[in-house]
Amino acid sequence: MTETQDTAAAPSGTVDGHAGTAALAAARAHGVETLFTLSGAHVFPLYDAAVTADPPMRLLDVRHEQTAAFAAEATGKLTRTPGFAVLTAGPGVTNAVSTLAQAHFAGSPMVVLGGRAPASRWGTGSLQELDHPPVLASVTKDARTLHGRDDVLGGVDAAFTTAASPHRGPVFVDVPMDELYAPAAGPVPTPVRPRGEDPDPEAVGRVARLLAGAERPVLVLGTDVWADRAEEAALRLVTSMGLPTITNGMARGVVPGGHPLLVTKARSRALARADLVVVVGTPLDFRLGYGTFGGKPDAEGNPTTPARVVHVADSPGQVAGHAELAASLAGDLTACLDGVLASAQPLVGEGRRWADWAAELAAGVAAVVESDRTILDSDAAPVHPGRIYGELNRRLDDDAVVIGDGGDFVSFAGKLVEPKRPGCWLDPGPYGCLGAGPGAAIAARIARPSSQVVLLLGDGAAGFSLMDVDTMVRHGLPVVMVMGNNAAWGLEKGPMQMIYGYDVVADLSPHTSYDGVVRALGGGGETVTQPGEIGAALDRAFASGVPYLVNVVTDVNAAYPRATYGV
Repeated sequence: MTETQDTAAAPSGTVDGHAGTAALAAARAHGVETLFTLSGAHVFPLYDAAVTADPPMRLLDVRHEQTAAFAAEATGKLTRTPGFAVLTAGPGVTNAVSTLAQAHFAGSPMVVLGGRAPASRWGTGSLQELDHPPVLASVTKDARTLHGRDDVLGGVDAAFTTAASPHRGPVFVDVPMDELYAPAAGPVPTPVRPRGEDPDPEAVGRVARLLAGAERPVLVLGTDVWADRAEEAALRLVTSMGLPTITNGMARGVVPGGHPLLVTKARSRALARADLVVVVGTPLDFRLGYGTFGGKPDAEGNPTTPARVVHVADSPGQVAGHAELAASLAGDLTACLDGVLASAQPLVGEGRRWADWAAELAAGVAAVVESDRTILDSDAAPVHPGRIYGELNRRLDDDAVVIGDGGDFVSFAGKLVEPKRPGCWLDPGPYGCLGAGPGAAIAARIARPSSQVVLLLGDGAAGFSLMDVDTMVRHGLPVVMVMGNNAAWGLEKGPMQMIYGYDVVADLSPHTSYDGVVRALGGGGETVTQPGEIGAALDRAFASGVPYLVNVVTDVNAAYPRATYGV
């Protein structure tokens, strides 16, 4: 890994205060502008540092520590600068474990600083005494205690550098309470923006030759393309080579929705028929068939050859070890993609080598688009979830940030909403953690103040963190929330019926006034039961200027047609 000067922050001078001042100065040097927290005495020095700084740092306090952590994670995703959460000791830290696990699996850069029982009392049973790092070690890049006041400045600086280094992820540090309150001084760190290594030229050549020899190649772009700032290089490769492309995660929008080479809607056909699949910036996990594509009998029952697979990752440790690979690349993704383009283009030639293949997949996309009209325009009552997206798509700006927090309802969004720009789609990623949405929406409203922020909620997911609408209200953060309310855990109800012929513990109350909860917390909202009412309700939500929930009662039997259950 190499390092380049981070132009986002150019700090100077020295820190002279308590260790909380040192921690905040290090975070600010790395571009942190907001500290997400829930009040706790173990970390008061960070708050003192924030309000007395020149200029002060924004303090964003929430109602549950998981929301503070999810907001920090989403900040890292959206800004590509590690987000920062400060949590009190014991339960304050353990309430963030699920978030750190999500960030670990999604490669989200973030730092959590936890309080810690005083070193002078350690082992005597002081309030919320817990040795946090062993609890968090398996879901972080690093988890450690900064034992002394003089360790804080350099330790927090190192935490942010580690979080931002490919492969990105969460880092945890805690500081004993008595040391955090103690005097500390030192120079403000000069941060660097870590960059992945340049790829092996021979490996680049192998990928280029595989591409040149393919008849039906497919490119798959994932979240790390955005995180590694390689979205422009990815689009150059797609358009220059005429490569049919599927996007997932935060790479959705790298190839804009509606582009003729974006074939996500024909994903099944593309991956079944491809003879070469090049996967960039996402793991070969359950979402991608664990790296096995094609090889199934054709329509006449004849065997077919599985596709060759190339895996391109931002660091060597991310290259799949379980899949049979024809080639792999690791390093800075811009260098990898531009290197492949430069090497492959002379071999492929200037003509559209794969024009017929791209046209076949484009026809598949067109057929799916036509088929989707049935649900996007559905007048069925109870409401089909697809009709909600039919109305929402007409109202989304190109730079809208869309956040998914739910199961079946958000699965429909993945199928029916195609972002026009990269970095505008947030979902939990492969860990599938519910309750992330309100924190992500808070972060998005701060990071993208001029953009629409739309939070898509299942009624099940809402139960995890809807109380943090109070946080949005207190801090003046308007968000449009759209709920698909089918009064069920839809992702579990259907599969259990399929396996056992019945379901249990899969039903929720059909009469819960979730919009009433939002109104009680100071926001706005309404319940919608008819398809013709959805559009006007969304217009009122966007115009309201407050956190506003459109609670749409949907048909529990309109389940997402799922090909995998993640196992």
